[in-house]
Amino acid sequence: MDTTVMPPDATDKLIPGSARVELTSTEGDPVKPNSRFKITAGENMSKFRQETWPAFESKVTGCMRSNALTILSVLGVLSGGILAVILRYARDGRYTQREIAYVMFPGDLFLRMLKALIIPLIVSSLISAIGSLDLKMSGKIGARAVAYYMSTTCCAVVLGIILATSIRPGKGGNVDEISRPTQGARPTTTPDLLMDLVRNLFPPNLIQACIAQYKTVLVPPTDEQFLAAMNATEGPINKTAIPLSEWRMKYEIEPSTNILGLVVFALVLGITLGKMGPKGKPLLDLFSCLSEAFMIITSWVIHLSPIGVLFLVTAQMLEMESFEVIVGQLGMYFLTVMLGLFTHGFIVLTSMYFLITKRMPFQFIGNMAEALATAFATSSSTATVPVALACLEDKNGIDPRVTRFVMPIGATINMDGTALYEAVAALFIAQVRGISLTLGNIIAISITSTAASIGAAGIPQAGLVTMVMVLDTVGLPAEDVTLILAVDWFLDRFRTFTNVLGDSLGAGIVNHLSKKDLSEMPPPQQFVTIPPMANPDDFTLEMEKELNGMAVTTAERSQPAEDVWQSTSM
Repeated sequence: MDTTVMPPDATDKLIPGSARVELTSTEGDPVKPNSRFKITAGENMSKFRQETWPAFESKVTGCMRSNALTILSVLGVLSGGILAVILRYARDGRYTQREIAYVMFPGDLFLRMLKALIIPLIVSSLISAIGSLDLKMSGKIGARAVAYYMSTTCCAVVLGIILATSIRPGKGGNVDEISRPTQGARPTTTPDLLMDLVRNLFPPNLIQACIAQYKTVLVPPTDEQFLAAMNATEGPINKTAIPLSEWRMKYEIEPSTNILGLVVFALVLGITLGKMGPKGKPLLDLFSCLSEAFMIITSWVIHLSPIGVLFLVTAQMLEMESFEVIVGQLGMYFLTVMLGLFTHGFIVLTSMYFLITKRMPFQFIGNMAEALATAFATSSSTATVPVALACLEDKNGIDPRVTRFVMPIGATINMDGTALYEAVAALFIAQVRGISLTLGNIIAISITSTAASIGAAGIPQAGLVTMVMVLDTVGLPAEDVTLILAVDWFLDRFRTFTNVLGDSLGAGIVNHLSKKDLSEMPPPQQFVTIPPMANPDDFTLEMEKELNGMAVTTAERSQPAEDVWQSTSM
């Protein structure tokens, strides 16, 4: 039997690149339909095996290899949740604090490594990014970033208010039916919180700002003050009836990194070095080198993220009081916040990214999976900055001058998830207490929620502190913060996820809007050695020479070439 490979006719429906095979017997007659025969691989099959399949296999392998860490990080979060559920229902009683600490230990080590990188990376990145830009360019990028932050934060607050007023998660609730922790919220006032925020912008001691921040503490009335108030008032009185404004004030240094103060210092120093020009270049080069060094260390730490997030999620879910509380007493509140965070993160922010950049955001978000998984596991926007910077620069190709300027500031002041959460929480508490809010109250909540989210530190459950300021706006007691504490730890992970997603998409938007301006600027400078010349005793270096395809700007000098080092624009 012979086989003849013939090109397909126009009417043949064949796969592109294939051929129609016609079978004939040795006598030239067509082969019977039911005959048994064997066809050996022809030209097309050989080409597929030699060229098409290896190329396809190489592409799949390369894709899996480049995204292996991302896939493992996401699996780490999912596996942590599954493992927590299995361990929780594997025994009747709750796990002890020591047992949870054992589970937490690998994740705690990962978190400590990330936190160790926060201060040197944020400070060096900001200084090097701003110092490498001129003042006009820094102002443009800063203005675009701030405009994005304010618009997205306002959108988050408005969305939270719309959902809370339409769904009404606190309707029919009872304050006494919701379990509260024994420890209440720290008494404070809105003016004290705002003044502490401004004070922390200007730390008196930079070393102290790395480990502590300023805090105003209100001291409860003494017995003498209580007796005096009781004598001056007819009827019974208790200490809580004495206005907070009459409590004695004292000032403490709270153990917590003052990121706001360090960011302001880095901004000022970066602008100063940029204005100094050649005189400030040695110090600017030092911070640029530090920034690159810590980015390399960050890449090492990132490889531990799948293991770290797995144990962090597992331990934190084992600490939870009960799953029933989430879907029981605070079920509607939980669902309202989750709906708001999902809508804002995956509809509002992604639509804004698409409309501005004219690109679909799915690949961009997929490349940020490691940072988003870290945000969910650590519940800290600040601790996620090192991972987010690596994802933006290495996978999404964002200009380092943009990422290292925008991300540290965004992690400090851009808190979309926190703003939405605080707006929903304030309306929920008011609904539970049966308080009707006027339009003016709702506007006041929106403004205060926006300001409070900016002042919230990028640390776990920092929004609870500024939540007191929002409640004070509508006259609700500060201790009502405890109504939502049962589910706050879990919601905190999702709002941190939303915060980091907003920061990352913002970096992509600012980079897109700044491309033209950045292309007109000289890239960051690096150092190269000019090789020895023919006559090292006397030579003149010409302006704008070409060295290995790089433009070299030099000045006229007369000295041995071995000793000449010049700055080169890459």
